[in-house]
Amino acid sequence: MHLELLQTGVELLVGFIALLVMLKLLGKATLSQITPFDFISALILGDLIGNAIYDEQARVGSILFSVGIWGTLIYTLEMITQKYRGTRKVLEGSPSIIVKDGQIVRKELKANKLDLDQLQHLLRRENVFSFREIQHAILETDGKVSVLKKSDYENPVSQDLQLPAKPVYLPITLISDGKVNWDNLQLAGYDESWLNKQLRSKNITTYSDVFFLEWKQDEGLYLEPM
Repeated sequence: MHLELLQTGVELLVGFIALLVMLKLLGKATLSQITPFDFISALILGDLIGNAIYDEQARVGSILFSVGIWGTLIYTLEMITQKYRGTRKVLEGSPSIIVKDGQIVRKELKANKLDLDQLQHLLRRENVFSFREIQHAILETDGKVSVLKKSDYENPVSQDLQLPAKPVYLPITLISDGKVNWDNLQLAGYDESWLNKQLRSKNITTYSDVFFLEWKQDEGLYLEPM
């Protein structure tokens, strides 16, 4: 009996250390951004560890093997999404604009299986208690909502300072990891010729030299080179 308890304790310790090592290898983003794939991975990995620990036929080697195989699969997918930008939407999902220019985008709510009660719950977590406060809201891939408030409701509010209300614009990502988002470029109202001209003015000749390029109507371009 004491031997079985000792063996279970050793297996739990080994499983804990193996999971900790795997999370360290995968990076902090895995902890802070839980996508649907990450959630499924956590469930499966937990089930594998549980079965390995409490199965009388399983030993420490089974625990390490389970963690090693599943960790390798997750790490491989992380590498794929980092190297091949086109796979991110499939494997990680993409953010959805659910409030645009103060108007709720019902099509996006329906596509994400999100009703108004759930949306209000998510907004209250961001200290937003009325739709009238919102200029833009984005449903992130981890299920959280990011909110850009109207200028009248920012802190300190313009009304308190007796300042005229200013329009609020949503930043648009034009280049990410050296890849141009042509849909966003069109959404911003520009074309490839304009983009190339802007890059040349900053002594950049190829898109691959740009790590991140953002455009905002009232502030222009923000660029981070590779």
